[in-house]
Amino acid sequence: MVYSAFLQEEKTKGELQEELDTLEIQLFRMQNNMKEIAKESEIVSIDQVRDDNWVIIYANKDDNSLQLMLHDCRKPYRGKWHSAIQAEFKNDNTLHIADIKGEKNQGYGSVLISHLKEMAGEENIQYITGDIAKRDADHFDRLEYFYKKHYFNVEIDHEKKCGGIIWNEG
Repeated sequence: MVYSAFLQEEKTKGELQEELDTLEIQLFRMQNNMKEIAKESEIVSIDQVRDDNWVIIYANKDDNSLQLMLHDCRKPYRGKWHSAIQAEFKNDNTLHIADIKGEKNQGYGSVLISHLKEMAGEENIQYITGDIAKRDADHFDRLEYFYKKHYFNVEIDHEKKCGGIIWNEG
């Protein structure tokens, strides 16, 4: 029948129990990780990435800079993040991304950039900018796809191996 293609696979009792156990471990770790992270940083949010894994987003901010970090709750917090965005306040309405670091292809960058844009809006920051550096030339296509997916204007000069990004709230 036509509708049979849309029916979900039934999960066995063992598969459901494994999912429940995994979730329970992540929630236990989340609670412990949040206690440790909150000692040094501001907890911004909790969110989910690929495969429904829970992450904690936290920040360190001063007058000139912002570091937005992410910790995956599948692992205990040991003082290190899994992914981070480092940014500088250029003026009252512009935040400039200095670097994005961390594990690739986990969905971490997308979660962080979404929270960065949300925080920018809360701070009345109208623009988020960034440079695409020569050191990134081997993955310009991936960067362009990532930023366009998040509604940034992207300009890359492939000949000079450099470029820039800009996001405008509104």
